[in-house]
Amino acid sequence: MIARIIEDNIRDDFHKGKVVVLLGPRQVGKTTLLDIFQQTNSNVLRLNCDDFDDVMQLEDKTSTELKALLSGYDMVFIDEAQRVRNIGLILKKIGDLKTSTQIIVTGSSSLELANDINEPATGRLLEHRIYPLSLQELALHTSQREERRLLGDRLVYGLYPEVVTMPKDARRTLMSLANNYLYKDILSFKGIKKPDVLQKLLRAMALQLGSEVSYNELSNLLGIDKETVENYINLLEKCFVVFRLDSYSRNLRNEIKKGKKIYFYDNGIRNAIISNFAPLELRTDVGALWENLMVSERIKRNAYKESYAQLFFWRTHDQKEIDLIEIEDGMMRTYEFKWNPQKSTTIPATFAKAYPEASFEVVTPETFWKFV
Repeated sequence: MIARIIEDNIRDDFHKGKVVVLLGPRQVGKTTLLDIFQQTNSNVLRLNCDDFDDVMQLEDKTSTELKALLSGYDMVFIDEAQRVRNIGLILKKIGDLKTSTQIIVTGSSSLELANDINEPATGRLLEHRIYPLSLQELALHTSQREERRLLGDRLVYGLYPEVVTMPKDARRTLMSLANNYLYKDILSFKGIKKPDVLQKLLRAMALQLGSEVSYNELSNLLGIDKETVENYINLLEKCFVVFRLDSYSRNLRNEIKKGKKIYFYDNGIRNAIISNFAPLELRTDVGALWENLMVSERIKRNAYKESYAQLFFWRTHDQKEIDLIEIEDGMMRTYEFKWNPQKSTTIPATFAKAYPEASFEVVTPETFWKFV
């Protein structure tokens, strides 16, 4: 069992009179965390909302009925809660009960859990995001030396728990995830009318990894309007497939002000989408894979440290660029990601002049541990 860093953060939120919500993609270990919590609490009710009978125990119930269902248990787990209609209203009712029972909710998509929960249940929830395994977690399980040795595998196959623990089946696992679980919540959403377009959009973004993305170009490529492109990307974000970084601008007239870059939460999923698991020496996208791995690792690190840092990229119209800008508590840190440490990199002079307060660091395979 590979210990998850976030486990202690979650336990710290128990018995504060709040519903604890665990959000993240399918197959990243949310249910395993529930199993761990159950080991120290024998008096547990588990509801799996992929099961229709369990859903019916929650939907259209009065506060009195919900209290009768939950009372007498130390903990209640509601797994895959996005399957429950009006889950936000239900959790609001549960939160208002002020029961001593600790409620833990998981969701593999934030479709309903974003649109339904946050509004009616404001102030009653404590949310945590669960991601694929992090390099830090793996190093704690084995060693930094071992993880450095396996860095090429991580770049190609990613960090889903099943991929890491059963590497011989990595390709089959990732193709199954990409072809089945990846779309399960998205395709059940009423706004999706053309799943084939969604798959083509994902492939187009996977092939543009590390590059600035134009919604207009994607619209023309796929033969759909720009608004549909944006809506589909929003859904992919809410199902924890991709995330966006906005461009940073403040001073310079030459700065790109409305640009976006799209990254995948997991390198293995990205490579499964384009059906390319070739080893690094046969690839032309190693730099992009390294950048994607490092940015996604920083997302995990910040989430588990409960950091509220904002992430951006920076680029000018004459192609000066910085891969990552991180702003936290008024401090600006900038990073450039280089798979080949032999290539010298310096901060662009125009940026250094405009933002003299910013630090600058080049992240390579020799120096990445501090960063992640």
